[in-house]
This record gives sequence, structure tokens and C-alpha cells, in this order.
Amino acid sequence: MPDRILLIEDDRRLAEMVKNYLGGAGFDVAVAPKGATGIALQGREAFDAVILDLMLPDLDGLEVCRRIRAQTNVPILMLTARGDAMDRVVGLELGADDYLPKPFEPRELLARLRAILRRAKGERKSDVLRFGRLEVDVDARQVRLDGDVRALTSYQFALLLTLARNAGRVLSRDTIMDHLKNERLEAFDRSIDVHISRIRAAIEDEPKTPRRVITVRGAGYVFAKAQD
Repeated sequence: MPDRILLIEDDRRLAEMVKNYLGGAGFDVAVAPKGATGIALQGREAFDAVILDLMLPDLDGLEVCRRIRAQTNVPILMLTARGDAMDRVVGLELGADDYLPKPFEPRELLARLRAILRRAKGERKSDVLRFGRLEVDVDARQVRLDGDVRALTSYQFALLLTLARNAGRVLSRDTIMDHLKNERLEAFDRSIDVHISRIRAAIEDEPKTPRRVITVRGAGYVFAKAQD
């Protein structure tokens, strides 16, 4: 299968050029024109690398880099038209793997992309979040408790993954909905609370007294970092 690349770039002409060029080199490229869209897309699909423009219409590219890096170790190649070297330094400190100033030659972009992919494949480990007896397998989109696969819908898996990737942090219902706004909700149920209840039934030893997905009254939900 070809490597999947997420390009977060609001310049339509440039995005189309990069998509076509990388597509001709054998890559499968998805384009997100805004930072929030890119974060959401990366959160629900598996990509081998992210190409990220720092100048975006909704979110600063450095913030997008920070949020993506908080979720995953996917390689990030920054594109920047800014002249300030400090932006590049900050980007690298936030977890970007490389940067390329604009304007750039497509061949250099391809070379840099291949280089970070080679490094990542040499270092990459299975993307599995482990919390005691519970495992959230991002690549397989499976949740396992004591090695047994627990049945969740695609939406419920995405919801649990959002909580797990923010373990120890209280997320409000609005924040959760924002993370999942590009997920298709089941037509018969649009309630976060009901989905949480079903997740608990799948992964908690005692769903009525949960120890993994905990309600914080008046604030939202938190996924416990320490679990048995």
C-alpha cells in the first residue's frame, strides 16, 4: 500500500500541485485546508506523515503541530514562508521532524519527505496505547481488555481514543464534540453520554462504578492515567 500523507495547506493551487506531484511519486495524499480540519482528520485516520503549512487561516501552524504531536508520533514536515528562524526552532522543539522554506522545489519536498519516512519506519513502534489491562490499538482500531477485543462502534472507538490520548485531562462535552465533529454520528443516537455509557459497558469491570472513564460533575469526562 502507498504511504498516506496528510497535507494541511490553505493555498489551493499549491495544495493541488503538491498532491499531484506526490501522487505521481506513489503517495496517497489527503488535503485539509484548515488546521482544525487537519487535526480532526489525523485523529480519526492513519497517516504515515503530515506536511504542515505554518500560515493557516484558523489556527497557527505551530499550535496545530503541538496538538498533532500530543496525539501521535507521526512525522511532521513544516512548510514556512516566514522569515523568522525562531518559528522554525519553535516548530522543531514542538516535535516537527523537518522544515522547508517557501518557495520550494517539489523535488526537495519529495526528498525531505522520503527522508523523514525512512527515519520513522526505522524507529516506528506499534501505535498502541496501554493502560494497565486495557489496550487501545490505533492501527487496528481495536480496544482490548485482558487481550480480549471489546466491541465498539467506529464513533465510540474515536471517542475513547480522544479521551485516552488526553489521559488525565478533563474534557468537556463541547471539547469532545469538537474533536469528533468530522466523525459520522449514528442516526439513532447523538448523545455523548449514551456513547460513554456503552464504552463503559465494554471496558469497565463495574460500569456503574467506572475507574477508567470517569465523570467530573459539571465539567465533563476524564480518562484515568493509572489503571489496574
